[in-house]
Amino acid sequence: MSKTTRSYLLLVLCSAIWGFAFVAQRMGAEHLGAWSFNAARGLLGALTLLPLIWLLDARAGISPHQKLQEWKAVIGPGAFIGAMFFGGQSLQQLGVEQTTAGNAAFVTGLYMVLVPIAGRLFGHRTGALTWVGIGLAVPGMFLLTWTGTGIGMGDLLCLIGTGFWTFHILGVGRIAKHVDPIRLSVTQFAVLTLASATVALVVEPAPFNGLLPAAGAVLFAGIVSTGVGFTLQILGQRHARASVAAMIMSLEAVWGAVGGALLLGERFTARGMIGAALMLGGILVAQVPGRAEREAGRGVGRASVRAEDEPEPESVEGR
Repeated sequence: MSKTTRSYLLLVLCSAIWGFAFVAQRMGAEHLGAWSFNAARGLLGALTLLPLIWLLDARAGISPHQKLQEWKAVIGPGAFIGAMFFGGQSLQQLGVEQTTAGNAAFVTGLYMVLVPIAGRLFGHRTGALTWVGIGLAVPGMFLLTWTGTGIGMGDLLCLIGTGFWTFHILGVGRIAKHVDPIRLSVTQFAVLTLASATVALVVEPAPFNGLLPAAGAVLFAGIVSTGVGFTLQILGQRHARASVAAMIMSLEAVWGAVGGALLLGERFTARGMIGAALMLGGILVAQVPGRAEREAGRGVGRASVRAEDEPEPESVEGR
């Protein structure tokens, strides 16, 4: 098996884990408040990645002073990334309480279309195929989420949360190139944990009281989706083209719908299936590499292509 093929298989597994995480979130919402769930999930995610950092540090043989400097470097950027992560994850979990896992997965998947649009604020170019993708995704979202009188509250919360995911992804794309990405991820999970625990203690009537019956969902979301999923993403993207990797990871929307059907008995209406198909088509079309990326991949005109022109798609741990 070639390195590229192995990378793509790892990314397929990663997308499946993240898709089924929506089912875990839906199940956890039956016992835990949104912020209690996210606090527990963030803590487990951070604790899962710490041994990986220790292993990588030991393998690289870096000194204690270097380790300290690496941690200091991620504090400031991690605070911003963590704030965006907290906003997106909070709205997503609140939304999942009021909609299906499949709907939440597909609506959240719109970040793959919104990222290149928002990237224009930073001077990124938006290709024609991105606009085609938007033209497919927007009516698809309408068909999937429209209830006859308006978009359901759960879907609306997930949609607003997509704005946070968009700027989270853009921030990660800029920051992760200059700091240790795994330490950055641990930092954002720490911010999620602290912020979510604080809000839970203030607004939830019985924070963390349902932790035991929700243990399975929390363990999957925290350890498998966050810890294992993030590691698979790192390993998978080492030998994969960014555009292809993004397409594969966007399949989490499909896996979310599959998981909802298998484990929660959720079903799409005919209109919803058409809407989901249009949204998935729009997400995939938006990730087709533009001319600059294709030329860069062939080694043509590398000197004239800036990395900022075609932002490398990232994904959200544990969506």
